[in-house]
Amino acid sequence: MTGFEGDGSSAAEPLADPHGDPFLRTRFAVPARPVTYLRRERLTRRLDQGLRTPLTMVNGAAGAGKTLLVADWAERLDGPPVAWFTTEAAGTGPGMFWAYLLRALHAVGVPPPAGVGFPADANRVNPTLGARLAAELSVRERPVVLVLDEFDRVTSPEIAEQLEFVLRHAGPGLRLVLVTRTEPLLPLHRYRAAGELTEIRGAELAFTPTEAAELLELHGLRLPPAAVRALVERTRGWAAGLRLCALAAGESPDPEAYLKEFEADRSTIADFLLAEVLKRQNAGTQDLLLRVSVLDRFCPGLANAVTGRDDAEAVLARLSRDNAFVEHLGHGLYRLHPLFAEILRAHLRMRLPGLEPELHRRAAGWLRRSGHLPEALGHGAAADDWEFTANALVDDLAIGQFFTGPRSDAVAGLFSRMGRESTGAAPELVRAAGRLARCEIDGGLAHLRRARHELAEHDGTDDVAAARLSCALLEALAARLAGAPERAEDAARAAGRLREAVPAELLDRHPELTALLLDHLGSARLWAGRFEEARAALSTVAGSAPGAATALPREDSLGRLALIDYLDGWLGKAERRAREALAETERFGLPRPSGSGVERLVLAAVAVDRDELGQAQALLDTAAEAHPAMRDPVLEAGRALTAARLHLARGDPGAALKAVEPEVPADAVSPWARGQTALVAADAHLAEGRTETAVELLREVPDEQPACAVGAARVRLATGGAAAAVRLLDRTCPEGRAGPAVTVRAVLVRARAADEEGDTAAARGLVARALAEARRERLRRPFTEAGPWIRRYLGAASPAGRRTPGTGPSPRPYGPPPPVVEELSGRERDVLRRLALTMSTEEIAADLYVSVNTVKTHLKSVYRKLSVNRRNEAVRRARELDLL
Repeated sequence: MTGFEGDGSSAAEPLADPHGDPFLRTRFAVPARPVTYLRRERLTRRLDQGLRTPLTMVNGAAGAGKTLLVADWAERLDGPPVAWFTTEAAGTGPGMFWAYLLRALHAVGVPPPAGVGFPADANRVNPTLGARLAAELSVRERPVVLVLDEFDRVTSPEIAEQLEFVLRHAGPGLRLVLVTRTEPLLPLHRYRAAGELTEIRGAELAFTPTEAAELLELHGLRLPPAAVRALVERTRGWAAGLRLCALAAGESPDPEAYLKEFEADRSTIADFLLAEVLKRQNAGTQDLLLRVSVLDRFCPGLANAVTGRDDAEAVLARLSRDNAFVEHLGHGLYRLHPLFAEILRAHLRMRLPGLEPELHRRAAGWLRRSGHLPEALGHGAAADDWEFTANALVDDLAIGQFFTGPRSDAVAGLFSRMGRESTGAAPELVRAAGRLARCEIDGGLAHLRRARHELAEHDGTDDVAAARLSCALLEALAARLAGAPERAEDAARAAGRLREAVPAELLDRHPELTALLLDHLGSARLWAGRFEEARAALSTVAGSAPGAATALPREDSLGRLALIDYLDGWLGKAERRAREALAETERFGLPRPSGSGVERLVLAAVAVDRDELGQAQALLDTAAEAHPAMRDPVLEAGRALTAARLHLARGDPGAALKAVEPEVPADAVSPWARGQTALVAADAHLAEGRTETAVELLREVPDEQPACAVGAARVRLATGGAAAAVRLLDRTCPEGRAGPAVTVRAVLVRARAADEEGDTAAARGLVARALAEARRERLRRPFTEAGPWIRRYLGAASPAGRRTPGTGPSPRPYGPPPPVVEELSGRERDVLRRLALTMSTEEIAADLYVSVNTVKTHLKSVYRKLSVNRRNEAVRRARELDLL
């Protein structure tokens, strides 16, 4: 029997996994604790608290005590059933994962109902399985606790997405506990923001001096506090390290004296390990251990290459079986215990001085030939062989790893030690990449010039094709950062020619290079105002296969596509793309700052157009973080314009002018950035009564872009040029070329012009049309910007004479309104606007990124200042006072 799947007509317990093999029951067993296990109540209490949240994550390094902690807690838990599942190694398909998970639930008396079914295919599951399982769990009277141990082995985004779906829809019927060494591929930010995640991380898992003393006592050792503190400092509270030290001390005739000496002089534990472990081996095994001590983790083939022998596999397997401080990691990989490795390296330097660099060099060569580039680079750097290390990076076409997130910090840190004495094209390209990754354009260009000079000596040869392609990538980046679109086009054309000379498998191995190149090209085209050409390049990146290596350029491309949508007036499309961009790097757990943050600028700009000013400010603040290599003129101009528009919306034209006053440095002028900047400045000058200055600024506004044309028409209308404004709109026809954020403003310009000419019927019809278009995109700002003239049309334009919420003030009733007790603050106005949209207190809190209690405090203040007692009274009173 191989399992079953479908509508689940039978709920019988499956006898075999999707491969037809018996289920390994050890994967459902809660691990046993050693007799010397120390229960730490502060951590078990945290796990108890985790039952109040859907998700608990215990995240720490290997040997941190994660599994034993959760196992002890699970065994003692009184109440809900606990299903334990130790996940399989990387590569397990979704079908196998869910078959084992369902079997784990079955093992604790929570069998899946007949409708769920068991996967029959190891690599897929029925799309309805997650929904059926979640529905079944959601109606349980008490939750089931599911522990997924070693969850870092689950590297499939598909499995993570399916698991998150079940967790989200199971409600209180499921409590998920993840035991992992790495960040899981789940949207943890959502659970954190909602207060639905309990986390125990490495810092909490580390033993305190008090706990370390108790652990030592369980091993029969009693130490003075000072000795315990020294031991904790030496091991950094690492659970496995403490236990190893305790075991080592227990082998001594006088453990306390031994540990006192260890506190004063660490050579004592070295003597013990050398005498009791190393010297018990034969001479050949001792030599192998000394030489592999330069390796973090290794397979027998690498060990043979470093030691010059051919029997490492048998020797390592024996050492592992004998617990000789050699750990078998599975898949043929081994590592030495860190303390043992450190001592062996020190002994190597004494016994065989000068050999260590050569061992690193051998390791680097073998790893490079075997396709393990990151490890090869590390060993090449450790050998101070920078020519080899730089050539390995460039020849492998991995120069993009300076910028792509997963290894950018490691690569940059590695080559930061490279001295000036290293010469050649590859070292110069590495130096250029390092400078450009820090947005040091001039320094990067200087190194690129030297690299091109070195490469010129190899004209007509294919052996430097990878170096030339890497050079083209860096030239495209430099052009993007400098705002030089034509140079970016030249670099892209050169890269297109060079791709033919590079092996296809090398390009396939490094998709980040092509993604980065197109992202740079698209961004440069965007700066030049060539939106359709930019969209073509950026869409190619955004549509590429997802992966950690390409997550950063995918995020940036999606963010810049969102910016194009915003500039074209399509707020809804811009918002969706921007949120897709945010999710891109979060799903791969890239550190912040990762991308450019342009997507947050787009969301902030959308929030301004919707008059959600508090949210706009919060997004603008987070957008300040950006990867240095992404801080190009597009980003800087976007940040300045969004900040300026937010200042204008808050009634501070002086701050708006200050925001756009510094000119964004760039080699070429961007038509849209120049035009938008001039329009913002014109609006600010108009707000302060400087009409002539505003009109003068219109000379810098290009008419070919709809958003700029409409903005210019608005300024002309505000300065008394109604006829000129309408002629401009007639000539450019923005209504047929742009989205609602542009067309609504264009229609309102025509409506005001009609109003000034006394054609109230036409004005009323145009306002009604603008309202209909604005409602789809939740646009409010254009009506606030329109001015007092629009008030008498809004009530008539809305159905049954009702004003559309958030679009502007209703006609004021006869008689003066009662006075305001005190001026409302900016945040109180934000709350008041959301009251007018009939949002609940919780919705307002979420929208403004504040707590519910904070919203309630603002509401009380609003009621007091407006002399009212209820929400609807506050909204009505605010409209009477033109506060909405």
